[in-house]
Amino acid sequence: MMKFLFDLFPLLLFFIAYRFADIYVATAVAVAAAVLQIAYLFLSKKKIETTHWINFAVIVFFGGATLWLQSDAFIKWKPTVLYWIFGGILLGSQLFFKRNLMQKFLGEKIHLTAQGWRGLNLSWSLFFLFAGALNVFVAFSGYFSEATWVNFKVFGLMALLIVFAIGQSLWLSRHMQTPETTTDGNQHDQSS
Repeated sequence: MMKFLFDLFPLLLFFIAYRFADIYVATAVAVAAAVLQIAYLFLSKKKIETTHWINFAVIVFFGGATLWLQSDAFIKWKPTVLYWIFGGILLGSQLFFKRNLMQKFLGEKIHLTAQGWRGLNLSWSLFFLFAGALNVFVAFSGYFSEATWVNFKVFGLMALLIVFAIGQSLWLSRHMQTPETTTDGNQHDQSS
């Protein structure tokens, strides 16, 4: 739970700052929080995960452009770019490099059939691509206010992620294996 809150630190501070100020102050706070987050991990000699670096780079770039050019369009693109990077990496690794990154990251924690791993990787990549497109719609369609977009960014995308993860866990239960089961479904002989 603490890791989850730590990962959400810049987003939560963005939301709080927006409630008390405007999009530019909120953006500056989020950029500062991302810098502090990486600095804390570095100084405490904790592992800085790839997702932390990607999020850091995207928020500093798009947040910096927002502040420098005084255009909120850049910060509104940030969730989309982040989600599309994640979706593109997952999909591209499977299609072009025949590597399943979900299996690489979760293979020691859960055991799935080969079909289950392919489905998990594909479904998460498509989820990220869809969530990015949905963010573009809410941010730029003209149907929603800036405040609505901020609420969607903080709560809507998070709720969508949680609902999707719950659906994934239900789907995964059909593809789970015990650790001694091979990917072709055969049991290892425990007596050998």
